[in-house]
Amino acid sequence: MDSNTRQVCSYSGDTNQIHFQWEILLTYPPEILKAAVIAAMEGEVKTHDFNPNAVRLSKSLGDATGLTNIGFHLVSIQPGRDSTAYHRHMYEEECVYILSGHGEALIDERRYEVAAGDFLGFAKRGPAHILTNSGTEPLICLVTGQRLEQDVCDYPHKNTRLFINGKQEDLVELHHIVPLS
Repeated sequence: MDSNTRQVCSYSGDTNQIHFQWEILLTYPPEILKAAVIAAMEGEVKTHDFNPNAVRLSKSLGDATGLTNIGFHLVSIQPGRDSTAYHRHMYEEECVYILSGHGEALIDERRYEVAAGDFLGFAKRGPAHILTNSGTEPLICLVTGQRLEQDVCDYPHKNTRLFINGKQEDLVELHHIVPLS
């Protein structure tokens, strides 16, 4: 135990049990998230709107430190699950660094094995992509991406395009888009 943690005891009269837990004392500025704080974060289970198999546990480290223009997440994907829906951004860039586990990246309809230590970077207007946990243990990744006010995101397997303008999001089937020139 270091100087930034202490043991806390609580008593439950209903069950006659004593509970011990470690309490982390916040003596660091908000720009620093200590490993113990990150480990104690519950995270949020997210399921992608366009892919019910895309279920992940995400701890938003960027949000916790006040970042607003980029998202920086510690993500855990269970075996057999996807990271998101197969997609590509027209204006935002994103990347993934794999900390542990094994997976399969589908990039521009080609499959690639990926594992701990691998980095995936997706430039704006880059190929469509998705990451699937093909291993037997959780796939743990750092995922970061821009948070632009406007973006356009294509979902080729759904034949749809998502237009993002602030909080407004409009989904259009690709065959309904008519070029003006």
